[in-house]
Amino acid sequence: MTTLAMKNASAPRRDLKLAALKTVVFLLALVPLARASWIVYVGDAVNPVEFITRSTGTWALSFLLITLCATPLRRLSGWGWPLRLRRMLGLYAFFYGSLHLATYLWLDQMFDWGGIVHDIAKRPFVTVGFAAMLLMTPLAITSTQGWMRRLKRHWGQLHKLVYLVALLGVLHYWWLVKRDLTQPAMFALALALLLGMRLMHWRQNRRTPT
Repeated sequence: MTTLAMKNASAPRRDLKLAALKTVVFLLALVPLARASWIVYVGDAVNPVEFITRSTGTWALSFLLITLCATPLRRLSGWGWPLRLRRMLGLYAFFYGSLHLATYLWLDQMFDWGGIVHDIAKRPFVTVGFAAMLLMTPLAITSTQGWMRRLKRHWGQLHKLVYLVALLGVLHYWWLVKRDLTQPAMFALALALLLGMRLMHWRQNRRTPT
């Protein structure tokens, strides 16, 4: 069997494995939501609204940072599958962020738009949280192959906003927490490492002779 024939024969197996991996990741990404829903349902959450708000916000930021891990992991390992999961993970970040925002608007503020506007204007952590969701929205909308074809090279430029979204997300969490900063600090450290790796890669490419 020729090399080309062997590659063609193995392609369906790779596609099947990738489809199975995507299915597993898709289901696992719903576990935090199922767990939070169950805790609220059985009455184990002392303050259900606060618990849902914190849980969805934490997982939105977690999935955002996991998404940013895809490129460094591919560069370090040579594996291609992390990039195949990046879009799904990014959409889950937006999904949990949308739940986080909806919980605030509905269950916390009861759609009191005057109070919401006041919060955005007067409370910095709310301001940066809204800014992060505002910037994340076009990234979610343009995550499809169709938008990649339409925007061409501008697609990559637009999606660099994900770094600013992550920075605003970490800042939102840091300013929200008033006492124990352990978890926000861990997110900040993770983001600093990810951005540092990208900066090192960029500097190495600049030094490489053409």
